[in-house]
Amino acid sequence: MTLLDLFDRLNGEAFAVLGQHVIWSDMLGNTLGLAALALGWRRSVWSWPVQLLSGLVLIAAYVAAELGGGVGKQLIVIAVAVWGWNQWRRGGTGSGTGRIEVRFATGRERALLLGGTAAGTLAVGTLFTVFPVLSWNPWPDAYIFVGTLAAMVAQARGWVEFWFAWLAVDLVGVPLALSSGLAFSGLVYGIYFVLVLLGLRTWWLTTRAPAVPTRTVPEGAAA
Repeated sequence: MTLLDLFDRLNGEAFAVLGQHVIWSDMLGNTLGLAALALGWRRSVWSWPVQLLSGLVLIAAYVAAELGGGVGKQLIVIAVAVWGWNQWRRGGTGSGTGRIEVRFATGRERALLLGGTAAGTLAVGTLFTVFPVLSWNPWPDAYIFVGTLAAMVAQARGWVEFWFAWLAVDLVGVPLALSSGLAFSGLVYGIYFVLVLLGLRTWWLTTRAPAVPTRTVPEGAAA
């Protein structure tokens, strides 16, 4: 099977519901995205490779829908997933679980995240406007593109703001996906929203849990 054959199969119709035609790439990519979010909620390092695979599959969906920003977003998702995977592996407890320290961003970190997101959205939206071939809906597309990057950076750092960023992306992403013919993206919104709220609650409570004291082993003594 060639890559072109695989692309055609991924963008074939899986089923239709309520007059909306769901294609395989949209369904599989978003299902993997939901799995990655659930794994992120559990602070599992597997969240990152699953997110990477989701990005690869969704590239086919966005190419079919002619959403240049969506394709660019998934390329960024793949790159940041590799970086985040490395961050969690290094920041874990050594057991490979990826259970990094969860905390709220500092005021400076939060300002940098918001400022970078605003500046990035302005820059990418302007680029899409000047070169309309990149996106038929430049500003929402740019917002999703940069917002997703901001959310993943926050996740890699272990910031609770990660969940708020995903909620902000969804507010624009779901209507855009439905209007672009990516019906499954809209259909999974309810599940996605619940997972985000559960993840937000879990990470928030984690920041309030008392720290577990570390046992000190005297130098030269057996652990």
